[in-house]
Formats: sequence, C-alpha cells, structure tokens
Amino acid sequence: MKIEVNISDELEPIETASVDELRSLQLERMQWTLQHAYANVSMYRKKFDQAEVHPDDLKSLEDLAKFPCTTKQDLRDNYPFDTFAVPMEQVVRVHASSGTTGKPTVVGYTQQDIDVWAAAVARSIRAAGGRRSDIVHISYGYGLFTGGLGAHYGAERLGCTVIPFGGGQTERQVKLIQDFKPSVIMVTPSYCLAMADEFDRQGIDPAQTPLRVGIFGAEPWTNSMREEIEKRFGMHAVDIYGLSEVIGPGVAQECVDTKDGPTIWEDYFYPEIVDIESMTPVVDGTEGELVFTSLIKQAMPIIRYRTRDLTRLLPGSARTMRRMDKITGRSDDMMIIRGVNVFPTQIEEQILKLEQLSPHYQLEITRDQQLDNLAVSVELRSGDVDAAGREQLAAELKHHIKSDIGISTRIDLRDPGSVPRSMGKAQRIIDKRQL
Repeated sequence: MKIEVNISDELEPIETASVDELRSLQLERMQWTLQHAYANVSMYRKKFDQAEVHPDDLKSLEDLAKFPCTTKQDLRDNYPFDTFAVPMEQVVRVHASSGTTGKPTVVGYTQQDIDVWAAAVARSIRAAGGRRSDIVHISYGYGLFTGGLGAHYGAERLGCTVIPFGGGQTERQVKLIQDFKPSVIMVTPSYCLAMADEFDRQGIDPAQTPLRVGIFGAEPWTNSMREEIEKRFGMHAVDIYGLSEVIGPGVAQECVDTKDGPTIWEDYFYPEIVDIESMTPVVDGTEGELVFTSLIKQAMPIIRYRTRDLTRLLPGSARTMRRMDKITGRSDDMMIIRGVNVFPTQIEEQILKLEQLSPHYQLEITRDQQLDNLAVSVELRSGDVDAAGREQLAAELKHHIKSDIGISTRIDLRDPGSVPRSMGKAQRIIDKRQL
C-alpha cells in the first residue's frame, strides 16, 4: 500500500474527517494489512489457520475480533526477523527492545514505514503545540530504543530545529537548555523531574527557561505528576504514547488545548480494548487492556497486539479520532499485595498529595513466610525536616495508602537525591520475592 504523507502547521483533513469517512478508510487499510500479513508472515498464516479465519472473513471492523491476538512472546519466538513481511533488502532500519527479561522484540521498517512514523510524530508534536519555528530538545535515548530517533525524525519532519541530546549528562543538559533556548522538550517525565532538581541545585529557577511545551512518554505518569512538572517549569506537559512493536512513539498524542488524554491516530493504528480475562472486545468507555492493529505498516504488520497497558477508549474531542484515557498501569506491572491489586501510579498519587514529598520513589516487595510486604522509599523535598516531622509525614503517607488503596506499607523517607535516578524509564518496582 503506497502512502503519501505531508505535514505542515495546519491540520490534515483526516484529523477532522467524519467518523464514517474514518471508519471506511480503516476498513480498507485493515483488509490490506490482514492480506499482507497472511501472505508474507508464516507466524500469522499459522495463527489464522489455527483459529480457522482468513483475511477474506473481514467484512467489517467488528470482524477483527475473530482474529487471534499477538503477544510479545510470539515476537520473541520468531526472533529476530521471522515476523518481517518484506525481504531484508527492503528493510532500511531495525529497532529492538532491551531484552532484559528475555529475547528482545525486534521491529523492522521500510522507507515508507519510516516516513509514516515521522509523520505520526510530527502530527503529535503539532497537536502538543509545537510548530516548525520551534527548537526541540530531545532527551529520549538514541539507539535501538525507538524513543530518540522516533522523536528526532518527527521533529525534523515538522520543520523544527532539533537538539539530539539523548539521555544522561544531566548537568550538561541543563546548561544547553539555558544556552540553546529550546521551546519544546521530549523526555520521560521522571527524568524531567531529575532535570528540575539539577536546575535547583545550580540555583536556577526551571520556570525561567524558554521551554513552553514538554512532550512526555515511555512510562506511565499521573495527572499529579503533570501538575508538578507544569508548576516547576511553567510549561504545558502533555502525554505522547507509543510502543516499538506498533511503531514507536507517536501512536497517540494528547492535544495541548484539551489535555484530556492522547488522541489515537486511527488512520494509522486501530485500537481495541479487551477484557483481560476473556480477551473479548468491550465497549468504548470500559477499562481493559489496550490492543493495536497496524493499518499501513509494510515491514512488520502487527495484528491485535496486546500492549499490556490498561486504559479505556473515549470519544474524540480536539480531533475526530478517539482518545485513550491515561494509562492506569500495566497488567505485567500490577503488584498483588495480600490480595489487593496495586499499580505504582496509585502510590504516586498518594505521595504527591503531600507537598513535603518529592515524586522520586521506589517500591520494594519482599516476602515474609507466605505474606508479601511493600516498602515505599520516597525522598523529602528538603533535608531540613526533623525526626518528629519525618515520623509524622511517614504516618500520614501510610494512612493515605491504607485508606485509599487498602494495603499496609512500610514508609522509608529519604534525604533529597538519595533515590536512584534513571536516565530513561524510571525503575519503580524492586521485587525481592524471588531472591
């Protein structure tokens, strides 16, 4: 399928097209995708045959539910390139996950895939409030991780000036933000707060920088953290969503004028929400696991990919296309503590209710005989809190977590700077039960 992509500061017609026009385009592209995957990827041919479905069975968008889901394990089982639907001489780039929990998941791109990806990110930056006149500072990691290069190509496609810094060297990043005066930053929210701490350490008010918009992704974050970032930097903080298996960053983007959840670019990616037990689709507005089908990817089509992200689909607001609610957590990040399902974002919400506590925290799970225990390590904003004040704060946080979430915890209040910082995605959970 040949796709022509043009991006400017103006909205594309498809962003405000009628729902009927959008659904018609999705059906056409989905039929092509299923045929392309079935004809060229043995994994999908086997999965479809085992489920006794054929691409010709897709007569409506609702028929997609007949087709089997794809999991991360499916991709690992076909490592490295058996999920590719084109010859390697047509693949111009390869990305991969870290592979820290097993074989990495590998994704490939044709030149058209790269162009579409850049267009999706360019559209995202524009929806976030960015324009071709902006200077964009990119602090996502470069390399096999899709964040840095995905943001980079998208910003260039929009016509912005790009500062391709990557992660780490926080002190130098702060210096260059002051010197180069970017108006947009693309970074993980946890690392942005680490930057804010470095500004403070240098005696500089981060709100005095030229930064106007922050585009944050790669990890779940709460509206409380949004408020924290916006307060400290004096800029808009909006959510970008993506994952490498689907394409990378730019699958969905929160619009700066509404800040009501990322708009999914449904002309490129078809979303579903499924019940995590039965894996059957649920109606829009119902929470479940987010599933994506790519609509125009050439090198590596993805059919009903289970993201493990928990959210719900909402009607379009700033655009015709549907929105996704903020990610409440991941099904594989869910902690079960004495029978209670707990997500790190729930703990984060309670931490940020207390002004004396910073958003830097870690959760440690241990097991005492048959009982799981959760310890919350969180930094104080100031080291000037005396022993009595610390005891009172710990008791207050423990009470909030118990009353709002329903679990007992041990609270460890630490001095500023003592919780480990990540240069990319924050490591929130340390599970010591297997040790």
